[in-house]
Amino acid sequence: MAHNPDLFADRHVGPDDTDLRQLLTVIGVDSLEDLAAKVVPAVIADPADGNGLEALPAALTEPEALAQLAELAEANTVATSMIGLGYYGTHTPAVLRRNILENPAWYTAYTPYQPEISQGRLEALLNFQTMVADLTGMEIAGASMLDEATAAAETMTLLRRASKSKSPKLLVDADLFPQTAAVIATRAEPLDIEVVTIDATAPLPEGDYFGLILQVPGASGRVVDCGPIIEAAHERGILVGVGLDLLAATLITPPGELGADACFGTTQRFGVPMGFGGPHAGYLSVHTKLARQLPGRLVGVSKDDDGNLAYRLSLQTREQHIRREKATSNICTAQVLLAIIAAMYASYHGPEGLTAIARRVHGHARAIASALGDALVHNDFFDTVLAQVPGRADAVVAAANERGINLWRVDADHVSIACDETTTDDDVAAVLAAFGVAEVAPAGPELSGRTSSFLTHPAFHNYRTETAMLRYLRELSDKDIALDRSMIPLGSCTMKLNAAAEMEPITWPGFANLHPFAPAEQTVGIRKLISTLEDMLVAVTGYDRVSLQPNAGSQGEYAGLLAIREYHRSRGDEQRDICLIPASAHGTNAASAVMAGLRVVVVASRESGDVDTDDLRAKIADHADRLAGIMITYPSTHGVFEDEIGDICAAVHDAGGQVYIDGANLNALVGLARPGRFGGDVSHLNLHKTFCIPHGGGGPGVGPIGVREHLAPFVPGHPLVDELSSTLTVSAAPYGSASILPITYAYIAMMGAEGLRRATLTAIASANYIARRLDEYFPVLYTGAQGFVAHECILDLRQITKETGVTVDDVAKRLADYGFHAPTMSFPVAGTLMVEPTESENLREIDAFCDAMIAIRGEIDRVASGEWTVDDNPLRGAPHTAECLVGEWDHPYSREIAVYPNGLPSGGARPKVWPAVRRIDGAYGDRNLICSCPSPEAFADA
Repeated sequence: MAHNPDLFADRHVGPDDTDLRQLLTVIGVDSLEDLAAKVVPAVIADPADGNGLEALPAALTEPEALAQLAELAEANTVATSMIGLGYYGTHTPAVLRRNILENPAWYTAYTPYQPEISQGRLEALLNFQTMVADLTGMEIAGASMLDEATAAAETMTLLRRASKSKSPKLLVDADLFPQTAAVIATRAEPLDIEVVTIDATAPLPEGDYFGLILQVPGASGRVVDCGPIIEAAHERGILVGVGLDLLAATLITPPGELGADACFGTTQRFGVPMGFGGPHAGYLSVHTKLARQLPGRLVGVSKDDDGNLAYRLSLQTREQHIRREKATSNICTAQVLLAIIAAMYASYHGPEGLTAIARRVHGHARAIASALGDALVHNDFFDTVLAQVPGRADAVVAAANERGINLWRVDADHVSIACDETTTDDDVAAVLAAFGVAEVAPAGPELSGRTSSFLTHPAFHNYRTETAMLRYLRELSDKDIALDRSMIPLGSCTMKLNAAAEMEPITWPGFANLHPFAPAEQTVGIRKLISTLEDMLVAVTGYDRVSLQPNAGSQGEYAGLLAIREYHRSRGDEQRDICLIPASAHGTNAASAVMAGLRVVVVASRESGDVDTDDLRAKIADHADRLAGIMITYPSTHGVFEDEIGDICAAVHDAGGQVYIDGANLNALVGLARPGRFGGDVSHLNLHKTFCIPHGGGGPGVGPIGVREHLAPFVPGHPLVDELSSTLTVSAAPYGSASILPITYAYIAMMGAEGLRRATLTAIASANYIARRLDEYFPVLYTGAQGFVAHECILDLRQITKETGVTVDDVAKRLADYGFHAPTMSFPVAGTLMVEPTESENLREIDAFCDAMIAIRGEIDRVASGEWTVDDNPLRGAPHTAECLVGEWDHPYSREIAVYPNGLPSGGARPKVWPAVRRIDGAYGDRNLICSCPSPEAFADA
């Protein structure tokens, strides 16, 4: 088939016809359909013309898709939002929008598990941590959370872990944002935590409690002095977490200085558009004594082999693939891209700029409050004013709407008005006119309290001009390997093309500037996009209903397992609390099951890598009356289509359990088989893997769930959206990270049924090609019954390590010298590399990776022969920086072998990627925990 420039699939799928013939020849099959017949078990396979995708419309061209999305965006009404409740208008500096949000060097990067080639995004995240720690008055902050509400829920569990109290009771301020309270309630119940709602201004109730959650300012806008409350709580052994608005923190005394044990919140108003609810970077910060209790990711400072300071993820033993059901959280994805925007917003404005913005916001709120006079409910506020208008709330809100402004109707007698960075004097006048106030009165007294300095590091002072900022962002991105420079062959992570046409709509005002609680009549376009996308995903998966609320794969896992738990409880089967999980499963699976109130029972694997069905049946028999379900990844985490998946599902169903099919590897199923038709009751779908939402250096992600009809009543709901009536809420926004859903919508619309199936089969073909080419050098650990892998393969280095001392770490670091990101290391089997090429890499890139791996095997052989020692060879010395070439060279291999193993670029080799640092000492970083920006003197000392 000749290349068609109008066919998006020909732009997305890497191998052309010539490449494909070569792939198929090496694999030993005649066609992609022949490959499908040999790889996918017949009992689950859909026919090419009956795979559910026939429900999709014909594939659109890029201009057609963009025109369709433009119509949807134009169907929305972008009013001036003064709703607040955790979502605020903000100005994204153009230099940040163009050079981060719209820059593939930033949005296509992966989680920085290879820190030597991730120094840019790690430095940016360290800036984020420093910003949060400074503003909250804490010493340690994590590298971002999924949103404010989930950060609050993580704060709850952190306080419980850290508390000396045995009480299961938690005090929660009634003035929390309603969506935050809903997520806390959902998270608390399976963990047997009893939530007690209180008025934070009243004395604390009698009794034993492990924690207290406050919010400053509160949902009503009220600012309370939390110092006495914290002191009273501590006197009774109660730990305190405070939800803090970071912009307000420039003016008021931060809770960390008042003794709070943790602070949480969102960084959305630091340059990140509302986006109908997300994605936005939440935050969680603590004092040093609780640093090792932090969930999620933490960037720290260590040193490399040359003694230079370098950044890395600290305390990685908390990562879920290691700790599984003992993990402190199921969070895998963070919101890195959005955290970086927020951090650079703070760098661009600096402490003086942020304070000026806060004073302007506060000034507009004071002007409204003064004019409202006796209608004002709270005298102490920052940006949000609560007005009492007996019986007039609807009329006031309607009058504001007529003037193009959305206010928040609290109840029939109260209206809330929230000011933000975008609020103007004209907006203030229009709001007051809606209240029937003709003149603006002089503003009242200004909020104050903060005396401590913040953001004193040069990172928040050196980049105030656009020239300085764009050069800083370029300097950082040059230190990283993202998809704009190389394939990222990470097994289980599916780093595929994020097409520019898919990305373009997310910054359009019609999507980006919508408040998630805006009136439904103003959000017709985004709601139509959401419902259409749900239908698309129903067609792809074979399920009956899809919920888009979960804003990460981890949240999707949690939501799916909650649906199973609630289904059993609705039938009176409350004793069903056992979740079977194969030994090879993603670590988040076990952590999610525990969070959902289930007990994990591990099912063994056979030597082939398949689930041991004998052990499965034995475990089912042992726990038949208590079996809630099984959580299984398909194709398996070992990269194989297991033939017995139908039998596994049937055995669990026969025992009264439900089947959760982890959708992490759905990229190998789309158009070939539907989990909702071959035995699944629920799956989460990683839109940031299979459906092209970019990884962004570790987030954003979207993890919606598909369910069969009997589980539909138990998908996530939301307290502020009538049509989402379930009492289970897993994310702050009703539809999760809605502003990036146009990416998946565009991908499916442009690929069409034929393109989606072609992409899946090409991904499988590419993985099998790599397996064939590399098997004689690095044995492929698992294959299916006919000798094929799915969309990824595991290369076994354990015998090589045993014979030579060369480890997977050595190979991973050496790949950086060849210009490649390493595959997934030691997961799901220690001492192995899991490789996934995806469908978007062409044969030239795939061959270049294979050639690099074969060349590395040649270097390993030179270690095995004794030519190089195990302690001094180019693998153990990798990666090599330009700096390490200067001065004496006392290694048994040459400088050229060290840094140009491919040959010189002038000779046609790949462009050279220069790692920013040498190999980083992880243990040193964990022993010497530094998680905020180090001083310039620290670099000088190093």
